[in-house]
Amino acid sequence: MAESLPSSVYATFKQTAEAHPQNSFLCVPSRPDRAYAPDGLELSYGAVALIVDDLVARYRAAGYGLGHRVGLLLEMRPEFFFHYLALNALGCGIVPINPDYRHDEMLYQMQHSEADLIVGVPHRVADLKAVARERSEKPLPVFDCTALPEIFPPAQTKVRSGSIGHDTECTLLYTSGTTGRPKGCILTNLYALTAGACYRDLGGRLTVKPGEDRFYNPLPLFHMNHAMVTASCAMLTANCLILTERFSPTRWWQEVAQTRATIIHYLGIVPPLLLNQPVSHDEKQHRVRFGLGAGVEPQLHKTFEDRFGFPLVEVWGMTETGRIFADCHDPREIDTRAFGRPLPGFEAMVAGPDGNELPRGQEGELVVRHSAADPRRGFFSGYLKNDKATAEAWAGGWFHTGDVVRQSDSGMLYFVDRMKNI
Repeated sequence: MAESLPSSVYATFKQTAEAHPQNSFLCVPSRPDRAYAPDGLELSYGAVALIVDDLVARYRAAGYGLGHRVGLLLEMRPEFFFHYLALNALGCGIVPINPDYRHDEMLYQMQHSEADLIVGVPHRVADLKAVARERSEKPLPVFDCTALPEIFPPAQTKVRSGSIGHDTECTLLYTSGTTGRPKGCILTNLYALTAGACYRDLGGRLTVKPGEDRFYNPLPLFHMNHAMVTASCAMLTANCLILTERFSPTRWWQEVAQTRATIIHYLGIVPPLLLNQPVSHDEKQHRVRFGLGAGVEPQLHKTFEDRFGFPLVEVWGMTETGRIFADCHDPREIDTRAFGRPLPGFEAMVAGPDGNELPRGQEGELVVRHSAADPRRGFFSGYLKNDKATAEAWAGGWFHTGDVVRQSDSGMLYFVDRMKNI
């Protein structure tokens, strides 16, 4: 698969923008009380390419390139993609910042990542500047995404030698850190494009139509689901990303209908909250063909599909894996916690405490890899500054997910629980 993929996320975007400049790439639903784009916004691939290439020139003039990282606190705004793609074109990595982070959390992330610059939304610039003042290792310029300087300050370090390609760092995503400080997952261009291509190629109930689909994904851009899997899939298929803000059950159907969404993404909390809403006119006006997500309660699965008229397809994935498994081929097992079968290039095994494969039907840890010959291909490249944790995660040549699952004789995988919860 990798051999047929473009060299970078930017190269993928540029290829699509040249082939389909009029196709919609970014859509923002209208919302009168929002500080930006209150009437909504729709930008084509061609329009975004002009914005991105202007930023490329400005970053390049300031000396940014391979080896640099830029923090982005841009919420769900189109500016996230303007800067992400421009920086990717130059071989820079981005460090998405959770907008809910407070001072100490942002300080840790900026110290650990050694970011060279931050671009943020206007109402967080003061907070980011406070972080920059406290980080003493090297200067950390902070800029308002709505008031960028004509000339960025020169990069503090020289560009690393080398060429931009599949192995170039694309994004540094931080895990939740439920057992300590968040770990920085180094994600490459190959990771991002492999994740998007996996989504593109799943088929069945998750068949993506090139140039026709519009993804309504309320999950944040500092998570792999949206920024890596969905965004890369959209660029590979010349499709549109709808950038809504936080999930709102009262706005959901209105926005889905207004933006002509054909695909929605969800987490387990979404279906019950939507089912609890009174029947509305908007819920009957949508064009959605399927939903992709994880965690819907089996007892609600059929109820949701019957009321709203499209399948919810359960998937499994992690920041470290990029690719996803999906229960997307009929007959689906919606009355269980099934999440699909292993795929070529994304192998799975249910392992016991000794690391050996367990018999079918027994519960054990889900471990995954690309293949025996090249187990880490397309996965994260490691945890930044934590070789020990990386080595532990890959013990025995398989990535240890920490999820307890079982596998049926047909190969179907079923989620049971997180290991730390048992």
